[in-house]
Amino acid sequence: MLEDAAYEDCLALMRKNPEEGFAQAQLWQATGGGLPAAHCAALALVEMKHYADAADRIEQLLPLAEKQAPHLTVALLDQAANAWLLAEQPQRAKQLLDIALKAVPDTPDLLIDRALSLAALGDYQAARVDLDRVLGLDPTREDALALRASARRQTGDPRGALEDAETALALNPRLPEALLERGILRFEAGDKKAARADLIQVRLIAPDSAAAISAGLYIEKMDVKSD
Repeated sequence: MLEDAAYEDCLALMRKNPEEGFAQAQLWQATGGGLPAAHCAALALVEMKHYADAADRIEQLLPLAEKQAPHLTVALLDQAANAWLLAEQPQRAKQLLDIALKAVPDTPDLLIDRALSLAALGDYQAARVDLDRVLGLDPTREDALALRASARRQTGDPRGALEDAETALALNPRLPEALLERGILRFEAGDKKAARADLIQVRLIAPDSAAAISAGLYIEKMDVKSD
């Protein structure tokens, strides 16, 4: 993101040991490290799961970036938005992504991130519009297909949702989010055996993911109904 050997060293340390990386970035910033040092510190906070603090710090870098490295402002907006999403502040995330998309419309990654923020706000119809745009640009985006499967399910289109989930799984048979969606759809259609197979696979493939947590909840629902 920034062409600087000290910045690359800071990032490497941050990835290996976020606490030490944050301390090093703070020291560097205090001795004139500027934008690279401040950005490394913010990314270390993301790794440490201090998401709101990280998001706020990245936002504060935007005026400096606009002066020193304007080509980085969209990336910073996206990073701040993702940190706000992790901090469970989807409204702020959406506001930043709206700004980014005005600068670079029809950017698939930004549209997907805004769809995630819209879904977190419960606006699945608007999320689907963004995902339609992504898939119009690139029909092979398996992540967008899995997300649109969720949006379609939430807006009462189980047939379309299953179609998206199956298409995603044809591209990547081990995609946890698509397996989760197909599992939920099979459960809601009454096919508990097939649903359980999908949901168990999610937990095996990505045991620490949000998809695995959701899969576990649906397996519990099945077990309660079986009793």
